[in-house]
Amino acid sequence: MTVDYPKEFQGFAINDPKDWDHPKLTKFEPKKFDAHDVDIEVECCGICASELFSLKNEWSSEPLLCLSSAYGPKSQVVGHEVVGKVVAVGDKVSLCKVGDRIGLGAQASSCMACPRCHGNNEQYCAKSVGTYCSKYEDGYVSQGGYASHVRAHEQFCFPVPEQIESEYVAPLMCGGLTVYSPIKRSIQGSKEPRVGVIGIGGLGHMAIMISKALGAHVVAFSRSNRKRDDAQKMGADDFVATGEDKDWSQRYMDRFDLILNCASSTSDLDLDSFLTVLRVNKNFVSVGLPEKDDRFNLSPLTFMGNGATVGVSKLGSREEAIELLDLAAKHGFRPWVETIKISESGVHEGLTRLDKGDVRYRFTLVGFHEFFGTGK
Repeated sequence: MTVDYPKEFQGFAINDPKDWDHPKLTKFEPKKFDAHDVDIEVECCGICASELFSLKNEWSSEPLLCLSSAYGPKSQVVGHEVVGKVVAVGDKVSLCKVGDRIGLGAQASSCMACPRCHGNNEQYCAKSVGTYCSKYEDGYVSQGGYASHVRAHEQFCFPVPEQIESEYVAPLMCGGLTVYSPIKRSIQGSKEPRVGVIGIGGLGHMAIMISKALGAHVVAFSRSNRKRDDAQKMGADDFVATGEDKDWSQRYMDRFDLILNCASSTSDLDLDSFLTVLRVNKNFVSVGLPEKDDRFNLSPLTFMGNGATVGVSKLGSREEAIELLDLAAKHGFRPWVETIKISESGVHEGLTRLDKGDVRYRFTLVGFHEFFGTGK
């Protein structure tokens, strides 16, 4: 198979949510190439739970956004944990060069002019464009990394240290960065940082490793003891099975700088108990991917005891992405990854197994060069 690059990209796409688990190989027109754009020849791409929500269209009450694209495909390629080689750069690109191995996460563009972009908070830019299922100002709907190539703004193309193999870099680009940012921001300045991680899954297992590498004492929280051994292998100092240990919140009162919720829901959590174990003015941050109707369920009186803060966090900045990759290179931690060869059947396998929870703890699609005839 060959790709007529740069005229076209190829990728695995759907145009109807009922086909969420059967993306088909398709050719498509890429976004118009701008002065700050970078083309990435994809080597591998992680599979993230947000792709299930997007393919099933569960975060929206409207038709798939790609159907309204001003030009290009009326189908959707997902994937936003991309690792690959730079094969083209715009005239104004200065952050990478042709031949570099780079990573791309869930954000492909921002305005680069607002206070948030200038303050290392570009992930919160009001004009942010996601790597897929997101509309550019010219009306093009972004296409993701289950593809031969991806096009993105240079700001979101991160240099990868040579010590880290690409299949392990991929999950760090979205899942890893999503937990790194709130961990770093919540524990910086603490002499004896303590982090609690709820949910030992795709996000939570990386949160344990990252917190430990940042020097924190880490407590893993799960409903049962089933994942205790895994959590300890990942670096957790302690483990709490909240469904079996009814007195845990009393023992841990006033202990944590951060409780990081990596579970997929907040509505069934005992938030009152989790807030009581925070130190004064410290944070409960949710980064798990909820259903669109999910809600926090707690009493305002809960905050009176310690002035705790409840919030969420989105992705991370370029600065934080580079810090995370350097941290992984320095400390040698790696996400727990199972690789799957890219193909229609491989994409189907990864999506359906993730939907069933049959993953420990991340998937990375590999073999892109072989499949697409790239990498030469």
